Amino acid sequence: MALLDEDRLFPLEGRARDLARALYNEVRDLPILSPHGHTDPRWFAEDQPFPDPAQLFVTPDHYVFRMLCSQGIALADLGVPRVDGGPVEADGRKIWRLFAENYHLLRGTPSRLWLDHGFQHVFGIDRRLTAETADWYYDHIADCLARPEFRPRALFDRFGIEAIATTEPATDDLRWHRMIRESGWQGRVLTAYRPDGVIDPEMAGFAENVALMGEQTGFDTTTWAGYLDAHRARRAFFIEHGATSSDHGHASARTEDLPQEDAAALFEKALRGQFTTDEADAFRGHMLTEMARMSLEDGLVMQIHPGSRRNHSDQVLATFGRDKGFDIPGRTDYVAALRPLLNAVGMDPRLTVILFTLDETAYARELAPLAGVWPCLRLGPAWWFHDSAEGMRRFREMTTETAGFYNTVGFNDDTRAFCSIPARHDVARRVDCSYLATLVATGRLAEDEAPEVARDLTYGLAKRAYKL
Repeated sequence: MALLDEDRLFPLEGRARDLARALYNEVRDLPILSPHGHTDPRWFAEDQPFPDPAQLFVTPDHYVFRMLCSQGIALADLGVPRVDGGPVEADGRKIWRLFAENYHLLRGTPSRLWLDHGFQHVFGIDRRLTAETADWYYDHIADCLARPEFRPRALFDRFGIEAIATTEPATDDLRWHRMIRESGWQGRVLTAYRPDGVIDPEMAGFAENVALMGEQTGFDTTTWAGYLDAHRARRAFFIEHGATSSDHGHASARTEDLPQEDAAALFEKALRGQFTTDEADAFRGHMLTEMARMSLEDGLVMQIHPGSRRNHSDQVLATFGRDKGFDIPGRTDYVAALRPLLNAVGMDPRLTVILFTLDETAYARELAPLAGVWPCLRLGPAWWFHDSAEGMRRFREMTTETAGFYNTVGFNDDTRAFCSIPARHDVARRVDCSYLATLVATGRLAEDEAPEVARDLTYGLAKRAYKL
């Protein structure tokens, strides 16, 4: 018995369902472009087998373990590493059994759809995961992982990935990307420039990171001019290793275009650790504008994804570190916040700024109107807590009438869970085809135009926007 309904996520009404199915069949096998994500480049550099099913599906996926945590299951019992290297559960089978016993908690969630897709399409499984089937699942997947065709590079090719971007901090040495390039393997694994650690004065280790950037580039990063030159040098280094984009995950969308002497004064305060909360935010905001100006010089596409109230649990942050499922969406302003950057450089055709949000209330009110007029702006897809069938549908319904399709950038999966990549793209393709079918069935899109739009939403928009 198949785990998945072949017509999942398609409209219920007959003609719209038939149209959606026909559109989907035209795009289902197009190559995957994954221009924004967090898979580990070391997987592709070393091409070693994944350790065990738990390390593949459970321990790295905060979508999975945050749900289990919400029901009182300890992260340590799921093998999530502690920052101090302290003991956590290391027995993959024991972790898997705990996961299987609680698999019902994921009913109705995107994670359940992604996991079942991986089980069925990657590992050929046709029975549901339960406490009773846990050991069978574990043995079957472990046996598969021992085979050459389930190593990272082989799965990369099998998934039909044309290009995938990882995300590294500005001070990363990019050793794994260099190893991939020197190996002669033809898989296209790109990096993306993530400078938050050398832009955000409130991040731990900011001054040390800035000093390291100076050592790496030879510029005096105790000075404002040297600091900016060091950014330019690091961006060039990332571009040499395939980067086509930068990635900025600030708490707010605030931008500033300060006089250079004011920006230099804020930078000096940041290095000394003597700043107010507003001064830190102003510095981050000004640096977004500086990054945009640098994009005019070097061509990197700029991604801004504000609005995450990170590390909501002090205890989890202290014990397990960042990115452990406790980043929570918050309200975000874009209209006033982006105005300084847009007025500084937003009409320049060389600039592309891709905006993401965790605040759905901003779609129709702010983001679609902004992207529908400013030449530099494009809307990133529904993502993170909204990269789901309902979230994607809401995104299209709330943005298309004002921004159209061609001020968006298709889909990205933003995942650390490798086997969920084809599943997530499949969901996006089904949802977009269903939306297009509804437009055709209700007389808002010509039937002969829909296939072209479907191909653009699946492939063309991302390829163009991210310069892939």
